[in-house]
Amino acid sequence: MKKQNEIREVFVSSLRELLVTKNVVLCGLMAALAIALSMVASIEAGPYIKIGFSGIPNRIVECLFGPVTGCLFGGALDILKYMLKPTGPFFFGFTFNVMLAGMIYGSILYKKPVTVKRIAAAEFLVKLLVNCILNTLWISMLYGKGFFVLLPLRAVKNLIMLPIDSLILYFSLTYVKKLVKRIGFEEPRKMAGRL
Repeated sequence: MKKQNEIREVFVSSLRELLVTKNVVLCGLMAALAIALSMVASIEAGPYIKIGFSGIPNRIVECLFGPVTGCLFGGALDILKYMLKPTGPFFFGFTFNVMLAGMIYGSILYKKPVTVKRIAAAEFLVKLLVNCILNTLWISMLYGKGFFVLLPLRAVKNLIMLPIDSLILYFSLTYVKKLVKRIGFEEPRKMAGRL
């Protein structure tokens, strides 16, 4: 029962983050940065593999504002990115994946210290559940390719990217947390606690 109350409090607190104007403004800035990064800093390695840095703003939002805000932010941003630069057919499965990843990262990183172990755990879960299983399933359904034909290449790519993405995210979130304190932007949990 205590664990359920803690989980519920995390989700309620994350939802309250959306009621703070500064948080919404920061989400807007992160969305603009994510869109810019997706336009100029992404590499497509074939039709089924894309490597980019546009996910870093998502991770910042999920870390600062939690799983609910991260989920809603990711879903809205995915649709907006598709409207600005459509690549292939729109498929809600990919939007669902971004929202699920936001829930996972937000649940693991929100109101917790930034550590390599915590970030690696979040990265591993997302890479396994979302990238390898669900994304491969959606691509298989959309393009008629065999799931087990696509899976090995995608699994190798995610295995290679796991330590790289974990380190990039660790340094990014460490810097952002310091910056948030330095510029006088209140810690999100203190702001949400006032409501």
